[in-house]
Amino acid sequence: MIRSMTGFASTSREENGQKATVTIKSVNHRFLDLAIKAPQTLAPFEGRIRALVNERLTRGRIELAMFLEWTSDLGREVVLNEPLLEQVTHAIDAARARGLVAGGLSASDLFRIPQLVDIRQVDASANGVSAATSALVECVVSDALDALLVMRETEGRFLHADIDGRLTVLAKLVDEVERESREGQAQLEAKLRERLASLSIDVQGDPAAVAQEIVRFVARSDVDEELVRLRGHFSHWRTLSDGAEPCGRKLDFLVQEMNRELNTIGSKAEGGRATEIVIAAKAELERVREQVQNVE
Repeated sequence: MIRSMTGFASTSREENGQKATVTIKSVNHRFLDLAIKAPQTLAPFEGRIRALVNERLTRGRIELAMFLEWTSDLGREVVLNEPLLEQVTHAIDAARARGLVAGGLSASDLFRIPQLVDIRQVDASANGVSAATSALVECVVSDALDALLVMRETEGRFLHADIDGRLTVLAKLVDEVERESREGQAQLEAKLRERLASLSIDVQGDPAAVAQEIVRFVARSDVDEELVRLRGHFSHWRTLSDGAEPCGRKLDFLVQEMNRELNTIGSKAEGGRATEIVIAAKAELERVREQVQNVE
């Protein structure tokens, strides 16, 4: 299966007074590299998140961000800064002893003293992550991964179509270089026989031995083995790309093997246009290689 490594997804879900949001960004990478950004509250859940990603993805640089917020009022709590109150009480007692003030502190006095009384919302994270919160986050992560896969598969179909078109061009170029090579071999053999025929009888040597040497010399430019292997790589490519498993790494290896065969063909093939055709084929293969870098 050809599936792109690039994609983006953002999903959220609200349950039981909590809202979880997950954003995933994916770009090209040689291996699977996951970076998670989450509040400290969800730190214990990171292992499960990594397992979910590993189950669904095989390659790519993945940046996953999680956010958790409470949508219902959790209640309020009143916090009295007792050390500060004790210091204020001592100061007032000392002032009273010196006759500077009279009476004690009233409730209204307490609320007028800065930082003495704090009324704040209950901290939901104080007791850690509940089972409901874990289930919610896992569900949202799964939804985000589903959305990411849809995007990566959609882009993968475009990649598949583009690469198939380029492989078709490559196959035609291979057919051309095969025809050019055969014609070049025939021309080379004809030239060799013509030159030998022009020599005097005294230096022509044994006709059978000479014919054998001509065949051996012409065979050096034979590229049939390379062409067979190259076409085998084309067939293997289509098997991998049409299969169910991610195939980016294997396709990258096949590109290297195709390039090696083209290099050998370029160095061996005879014919006036053989080199030109091989250069065109290598240029097209380079475009394929660039596209394969995007395949998971």
